[in-house]
Amino acid sequence: MREALVNPGVAVPTKAVFAQWRAAGAAAVPPAIDAVATLASRDALLGFLDTQSNDLERPAIAIAPVIGDVLAALRALPGCRLARMSGSGATCFGLFSSATAARAAAKTLRGKYQHWWVRAGTLGSGA
Repeated sequence: MREALVNPGVAVPTKAVFAQWRAAGAAAVPPAIDAVATLASRDALLGFLDTQSNDLERPAIAIAPVIGDVLAALRALPGCRLARMSGSGATCFGLFSSATAARAAAKTLRGKYQHWWVRAGTLGSGA
């Protein structure tokens, strides 16, 4: 799997994200990790991941709305299979099926959002 990593250059303190999350009365939703062992293909894994979420995404976006813009920009790119915020923000990632698509995505984002930090890379072995 290939990815594009994007950070919009804003500080999102982890402590503030968790405080916002708690203030909203949210409860952690444990991922269905046991299901991962039964997934037979990359497409099945992506399908599973698409049903999951990052519980900290909403509170982080409330603190730094540009994170929502990053996610929307990633999701709109050709070949983006999945886009999520990493951890408590502000870095986000988009997963792409090919290195060519990830590089093209990074090039598009760098051209349109010159103040964002953007990199394309390979997740895992690339097999």
